[in-house]
Amino acid sequence: MRHRKDHRKLSRTASHRRALLRNLVTSLFEHERVQTTVAKAKEARRLAERLITFGKRGDLGARRHVARFVFAPAVASKLFDTIAPWYAERNGGYTRIIRLGRRLGDAGETVYLELVKSAEQKDKERQERIAAEEAKEKALKGGAGKKQKGEAAGETERPRRGSKRGESESGVAAPARKRGRTGVKTG
Repeated sequence: MRHRKDHRKLSRTASHRRALLRNLVTSLFEHERVQTTVAKAKEARRLAERLITFGKRGDLGARRHVARFVFAPAVASKLFDTIAPWYAERNGGYTRIIRLGRRLGDAGETVYLELVKSAEQKDKERQERIAAEEAKEKALKGGAGKKQKGEAAGETERPRRGSKRGESESGVAAPARKRGRTGVKTG
């Protein structure tokens, strides 16, 4: 019989277990994916889904409830502003567990616990990533174009002085110094 068996104890005291799950859920909302063990993921999933439901409510009481549980205020605001709107038309099932295999050290079964995203969200993220890469390439090309213009005008880079080992300030190699032992065998 399973009377009054509500959750896994995870071989920890109540306060340690609560802190562990709070950290895990906070990291899940911050990074949208965490790697952990199966038992921890199943316990964290229960809490994460409840908090997302509070995020969908969005009223003051829900914000206070989430703020008491999630460690970082920035993560709590991300839950209400970004994550909860993803699931406006969804009733539960906000997370998924993807099994990875066994850990080398202790053969513990590891999983990814991640937030489920719709196809629309994935497309939007992909478009944002592509736009960011294009902007980065454009900035790099813009910087390269300026350098080419400077070279065309006859400007060249000055050689660095004293950058190599053994060079003096004038750029001329300094005479070798004796370093104690000469390496010659005696006797």
